[in-house]
Amino acid sequence: MSPTVLRRLLPTLLALAVTVPAQAGRYNIDAVEHHADWHSLRLTLGEERHVRALEQRSYSDTVFSVNASPGACDRPWWEMRVELDEVQAESATVNRVQADLLVDEDRVHTGQAAFITERGNSGFYVRFSFPDSEALLADMRTGEILRLRIHRAEGDYWFLVFSLEGAEAALARMQRLCGDAAG
Repeated sequence: MSPTVLRRLLPTLLALAVTVPAQAGRYNIDAVEHHADWHSLRLTLGEERHVRALEQRSYSDTVFSVNASPGACDRPWWEMRVELDEVQAESATVNRVQADLLVDEDRVHTGQAAFITERGNSGFYVRFSFPDSEALLADMRTGEILRLRIHRAEGDYWFLVFSLEGAEAALARMQRLCGDAAG
């Protein structure tokens, strides 16, 4: 890789490094590929393998990702990391709440969100589970905008909007990487 290309990719690679949870903080990140507003990549640590498609362009302190593991490629999970600028003292699930995800003006996907802190990590994670992951992935592949509403408390919502430009290519590559690692 030429020094010019490496210099151009370095900020992206460094930004991607902070998207890995604390328990995965020592993971090796490779096979990074850019897809418009999204990236796809592979995470490895010893025998443990994961693949990820992520959007980190919409917010400077927030990364939204879809993740999968070889052997369970058909059971992806969604995660969001928010930078807190303060190292967390303990690992804990702080709260579980309802979350709604809307792609463009299509149907609402309702699921659960767990707010999680990881000891030694300067962010917190929101791990989502949605019952119909296939339909959600299909919507994400063809959509333009992902709208997320997290029900923090009665009448207290957190709204975020993420670009889906490049999501189709990133998700397809994530699935290929997952299948290749499983095979």
